[in-house]
Amino acid sequence: MKIGFIGLGIMGKPMAKNLLKAGYELCVSDLSKEAVDELVSCGATAATNVEIAETSDIVMTMLPNSPHVKSVMMGEDGVGAHMKEGSIFVDMSSINPVASKEIAEYLKGYGVEMLDAPVSGGEPKAIDGTLAFMVGGKEEVFEKCKPILEKMGSSVTLCGDIGAGNTTKLANQIIVACNIQALSEALMLAKKAGVDPEKVFEAIKGGLAGSTVMNAKAPMMIEGNDKPGFKIDLHIKDLNNALDCAHSVGAPVPMTASVQEILQWLHTHEGGQKDHSAIVQYYEYLTGTTVKK
Repeated sequence: MKIGFIGLGIMGKPMAKNLLKAGYELCVSDLSKEAVDELVSCGATAATNVEIAETSDIVMTMLPNSPHVKSVMMGEDGVGAHMKEGSIFVDMSSINPVASKEIAEYLKGYGVEMLDAPVSGGEPKAIDGTLAFMVGGKEEVFEKCKPILEKMGSSVTLCGDIGAGNTTKLANQIIVACNIQALSEALMLAKKAGVDPEKVFEAIKGGLAGSTVMNAKAPMMIEGNDKPGFKIDLHIKDLNNALDCAHSVGAPVPMTASVQEILQWLHTHEGGQKDHSAIVQYYEYLTGTTVKK
C-alpha cells in the first residue's frame, strides 16, 4: 500500500515519520523543502501533489485550516481530480465540518472515499505516536484505514459520518481551551493569595479537578515555558470554526467566546506563536504578578 502525505508541519512531520517507522511506503509533499528533505532522509520519497494523487492508494493531509485543504484537494489542478478511483482521502487537519462535507461530496464525483480524522495531543503525542483520532466517514472505509491511523495514535474512534470527526475535534478544543483558562485563573488566585502554585497543582492533580490538560500545562506555566506544543494562533483558528459551527446549529457557547477573546488579546500582543498555556500570561498582565517560580 502506497501512502501520500501532504503537510509536514509541527504535527505532520512526526506523524509521517511514525508511518515510515511502521514500514509504510510514503510519498511526501510540503511547501518547506527542508521538511521534505528531512523525511526523504528517513526513507520517504519526495513528490508533487499531483504525483502523490496519481500513485497513492491513500492520500493524507495535515494542513492548517479549511481553505488550505480545499485548495489542495479541489479544482482542476487539485489532488482530488487526479486520485485513482477507489482510493481514499484521509484529512487529519482540524477544519470546519461543513468544509469536510463539501470536500467529500466533491470527491464522490471521482469515485474517491473520504474520512475526516482530526487529532488531539499536540506535538509531544505526535512524536511518540499516541495521538487521539476522531474520525468521520463510512465504517468500511474507517476499518481499512484504522490500522494506519493506529501507527500514529493510541486512540482511533469512529464518531459518525463525514464531518463528525471535526465536530468532535471542535468539542475537544473548546474543553481544552476552557480548561487552560480555568487553570490560569486558579494558579493566579493561589499566587495572589500567597500560596505556591506548584504545591496547589501537586495537591489537586489527583482529585476531581485533575486532567490531562492540567498535567501538561500547569508545569509549563510554573516554569514560565511557552514553547509551543500547540500554538495560540492555531487554537484561535479552531475556536473560530467552533463558533461558526455553533452559530449555524444554534448551540450556545459563551465560555468559548470568552476564552477566544483572551486568545485574540494574546495574538495582538505578540503571543500568537506561543503555546496555548500562555493564556496564563493574560492574567499575569492584568495582575502584574507571575505564576512562574
